[in-house]
Amino acid sequence: MDKKVYDEFIESNKDEAIELLMTLGRIPAPSHHEDKRAAFCKKWFENEGCNEVWIDEAKNVVCKFNCDRYDDITVFMAHMDIVFDDTDELPMTREGNILRAPGIGDDTANLVNLMMGTRFLIQNKEKLHTGIMIVANTCEEGLGNLKGCKEIFNNYGDRIKEFYSFDGYMSQCTSVAVGSHRYRIQVIGEGGHSYLNFGNDNAIHIASQLITKLYEITPPDEEKTTYNVGHIEGGSTVNSIAQEAVILYEYRSSSEKCLKIMQNKLNETIDSFRKQGKKINLEILGIRPGCGDGDKTELMKWTDNNISLIRNYYKGEMDLGPYSTDGNIPLSKNILANTIGTITGANAHKREEWIDLNSLPQGMGIVLSLIGAKLQ
Repeated sequence: MDKKVYDEFIESNKDEAIELLMTLGRIPAPSHHEDKRAAFCKKWFENEGCNEVWIDEAKNVVCKFNCDRYDDITVFMAHMDIVFDDTDELPMTREGNILRAPGIGDDTANLVNLMMGTRFLIQNKEKLHTGIMIVANTCEEGLGNLKGCKEIFNNYGDRIKEFYSFDGYMSQCTSVAVGSHRYRIQVIGEGGHSYLNFGNDNAIHIASQLITKLYEITPPDEEKTTYNVGHIEGGSTVNSIAQEAVILYEYRSSSEKCLKIMQNKLNETIDSFRKQGKKINLEILGIRPGCGDGDKTELMKWTDNNISLIRNYYKGEMDLGPYSTDGNIPLSKNILANTIGTITGANAHKREEWIDLNSLPQGMGIVLSLIGAKLQ
């Protein structure tokens, strides 16, 4: 499709996109509690003329186009949730073209560009000759554990052939998924009085020994693999032998094979303590898969083609990742997937996050170029 068509659409819709962003950006949407934002998005899509739109079991807002006519589906996705737990209206300030609000860039502005892309798709739907699914999804952030994206693949995974998620800042186009396994490790000791019961197992002492062993693990080197103890707590008073200690532990890698190796090493370490009579409970907090082990030649070629479309509106250096995003799910299944940023800003995951409103039309052009490539 001629770039002139995109430019004319952008010029006609750029002011409304800003208004939509300032409305959507005030609606709270903590992970698992995106209900208010989902209701708003569903109504917006309905008003735009989406004939098939609903909220699914994971609270995703799903719009289907030609998915009953064609077997193959291309998914375009942006997440509704933000990292902040606010349940009241989110604060927002504007200074010229700088808009500040919690979660305004990650991922609200990218979602707005997807919504405007959906408007363009509706206006040109007679040119569509494949199945397209637009998803405003839930639970991308933190311990949301990609629940929304997982739901889409649970329902349509065997039909999805291409996947685009809009997330992050402009220049980003990643096809490499950083997977992670996160655990809560509970250590139980005997406890008791620090003087009268001296010698009883101390949960903090056992936890410290366990942490030492965890840091003696040699990670696999096929792909970059990391681990971290990010939090520890335990005990009650200075004169009590700690009866409980809790460790939060994770490891990360872009390779599913490396993640499985780390899982085995963790289990071996925990088992070695249990064999000594130590009571340790292991709870999985979240799993994000890494890349599958399939051949990446087709993925690289497909990504290069998408970058050529992005170049319609962004000429700068590309950031190819890796990152942990909704794209982890399709990439773990060797499905073609890119996560692409469509705005300029800074301070993601801070309440002072900001975006440059001048970048919104440019990012809209990126979305239009990718959606437009599916129109004949």
